[in-house]
Amino acid sequence: MKPTQQLHDLGQSLWLDNITRGLLTSGTLRRYINDLSVTGLTSNPSIFDLAIKNSNFYDDAIRRKREEGKSGEALFFELAIEDLRQAADLFRPVHDATAGMDGWVSLEVSPTLAHDAASTIKVAVQLYAQAQRPNIFIKIPGTSEGHAAIEEVIFAGVPVNVTLLFSSGHYLGAAEAYLRGIERRIAAGLDPKVHSVASLFISRWDKAVMGKVPADLQGRLGIAIAKRTYKAYRDLLASPRWKRAAAAGAEPQRLLWASTGTKDPKASDVLYIKALAAPDTINTMPEETLLAFANHGTVGELLPEDGGDAESVIASFAKAGVDDEQLAADLQREGADSFVASWKDLLNQIESKSAALKAAS
Repeated sequence: MKPTQQLHDLGQSLWLDNITRGLLTSGTLRRYINDLSVTGLTSNPSIFDLAIKNSNFYDDAIRRKREEGKSGEALFFELAIEDLRQAADLFRPVHDATAGMDGWVSLEVSPTLAHDAASTIKVAVQLYAQAQRPNIFIKIPGTSEGHAAIEEVIFAGVPVNVTLLFSSGHYLGAAEAYLRGIERRIAAGLDPKVHSVASLFISRWDKAVMGKVPADLQGRLGIAIAKRTYKAYRDLLASPRWKRAAAAGAEPQRLLWASTGTKDPKASDVLYIKALAAPDTINTMPEETLLAFANHGTVGELLPEDGGDAESVIASFAKAGVDDEQLAADLQREGADSFVASWKDLLNQIESKSAALKAAS
């Protein structure tokens, strides 16, 4: 049995952190679904930027849409939604078979709205309506301003992937916003089954402290933060408050491990896949990480529900001068800035490609 199948069978969903038109047209994504137990995918501006920059798969669509008078963000979202609709249709059987718990694809609102709750709410609702697929998550950053947007968008019945979470505190803020939205739906007599995931970024922790801590601590901070957050997740699901919502028909906001490609060339290329095996979670993997795990990965011990050694490991980093709360805030801010930069690069790339296609014609 493939390692990917083993992970799937223990209750962890394997999602692909990538989408390109080539993956769709070549049948590669379908093969990953059939052969590697992939049951969903995520996307972000960086992924689409590279997809458009490094291929000609989008040229005809860009040319046609420019002729229709479209440009900028509107043109991009049409391109992205075309891809994500196809992917959503491939995952629809999984989505239906799991009653909506799995089989999702994700589309991000403009990262420039990370600190603008009102605009995020408006755009999230519009994008979900435009996508016309039930199994598309709208990604909203879990910034402090994002919490209000998450609550309102969930209350509006739009599925949400909360992104850019870096700590158990960030996760609990996102979970609180989700639960408030669900509780408001229950109070209003609305269907409480609005799905959501909370995406905790892992490898950026270890990249941030690489070369700044003792050798025996290298590659351990991201996993420790994940263990701490997994405990918070399990504690929340065991809480009376959540059980009341579940009794009314609500579904849990699943915890998702993001940024699970290894960034340290000295570490195992499947470090975060083996270490983060846990039921009722999702691991969204870069394509090369997925293929590496399918080729030579092994399933490690399941994450302990009590957090295991998380606190002692994080305490060791504190002794080495790492303030995890401050670093979490820094990583979230840097992540938001990075996505804004990728967004601008993406729009510039579409503009330059449009100009080149027009000149060629």
